[in-house]
Amino acid sequence: MGIIRTALIGAAVYGAVKYLTKKDAVGRTKMDDIRDKAPEWIEKAKTVVADVKAGHVPNL
Repeated sequence: MGIIRTALIGAAVYGAVKYLTKKDAVGRTKMDDIRDKAPEWIEKAKTVVADVKAGHVPNL
């Protein structure tokens, strides 16, 4: 049972890495897009945390 579970997890990780690193027609990968948008998402998360700590409903 353990070897089947390990094989399934390995196949899922392989598929995810292959999907994230596959280049599109322009030559960019999904990972490049994630890296570009990460700072924006971090700033949004910081404002949500500040709103929650202040007892307000976060505005998304």
